[in-house]
Amino acid sequence: MTDALIVGGGPAGLMAAEALADAGHHVTVADAKPSFGRKFLMAGKSGLNLTKDEPFEAFLASYPDLPAQLHEALRSFGPADVQAWARGLGQELFTGSTARVFPKAMKASPLLRAWLARLDEKGVTFRRRWRWTGWDADALTFQTPEGGMTLEPKVTVLALGGASWARLGSDGTWATLLSQKDVPVAPFQPSNAGVSVDWTPHMVRHFGAPLKNIRLSAGATRLRGEAVISSRGLEGGGIYGLSAALREGAELTIDLAPDRTAEEISDRIARPRGKTSFTNHLRKVLNIEPQKLALLMEFAGPLSKFPEVLAQQIKALPIGHTGLRPLDEAISTAGGLRFDALDERLMLKAMPGTFAAGEMLDWDAPTGGYLLTACLATGLHAGRAAAQFSQSRL
Repeated sequence: MTDALIVGGGPAGLMAAEALADAGHHVTVADAKPSFGRKFLMAGKSGLNLTKDEPFEAFLASYPDLPAQLHEALRSFGPADVQAWARGLGQELFTGSTARVFPKAMKASPLLRAWLARLDEKGVTFRRRWRWTGWDADALTFQTPEGGMTLEPKVTVLALGGASWARLGSDGTWATLLSQKDVPVAPFQPSNAGVSVDWTPHMVRHFGAPLKNIRLSAGATRLRGEAVISSRGLEGGGIYGLSAALREGAELTIDLAPDRTAEEISDRIARPRGKTSFTNHLRKVLNIEPQKLALLMEFAGPLSKFPEVLAQQIKALPIGHTGLRPLDEAISTAGGLRFDALDERLMLKAMPGTFAAGEMLDWDAPTGGYLLTACLATGLHAGRAAAQFSQSRL
């Protein structure tokens, strides 16, 4: 028998499941895919960034226009709590030079295995390949390998993800089902995404090359970071952090030498070069990598022989691009279930007993541990609230 249903087997859904199981509920977690946490596992392939170890107010400041419900969830389960939770699952952690926190194993799979085993010990039932198809009166309907199924739990937590990486389960199709119930959903937009660039042929040999020690700017946002030149454009954390401004049409500029002033760069360029070619002269006096020079020539045209002009281009190189990469290539999405459709418990105002958590909510945050922390925090918040709601109905 199930009295609590979780739809979606990612971090938010599993956290909600644990909260309900700890409160004594019979919990079922249903997911459309053949295994749980698929996007979680993919995100951890290059090193699972769990959270960021920084002052809490600074941590909160990284969430633009922080909704009250998300603020409350993070207050109850912040970076320190995430670290304690991971250690409780047997994971040794370390903090990198940028304050990002990782498991020493650097992978998501050991943590996920330990977590699923603990949930199994608590009696949680897992249903794989159960695709949610909507409601039949008060019952939730599913398409399963055994055919159509219905469940009518006392409480439900929806943790269905955003609309990126559809192959891993986050396809956003749930938005249509909620719209049929007159629940407001904001349009999905890419977040933490690269930008598309139509490169000229001379850039091909630089595909895969990193752009390190740069400052990137779009609108009012300026940040130090890194990027990678790819066949599709520019990718990497430095670009991802500008997603919100770039979505609004802000110009992208890159400072290729952030530790030098324009005057210093100009003076260095003006040094005698003898018979050295101008590009080799620049490499020598500025210690600038070939890929940065290639980017400069791509967007500034023939290199100016006027040191002051070239220095200004190096300090604020406008990057011609055609917008963010497509939604399904984005690490996460903005848009989703609007917070004004939810009460302070993350319960849908129009559907008492139905709660929501994770990336399906309309919030936006940079990579660096903020995404995962908020998914865990909202999952726990919704799960605890669902348990209290169920108890109040007895």
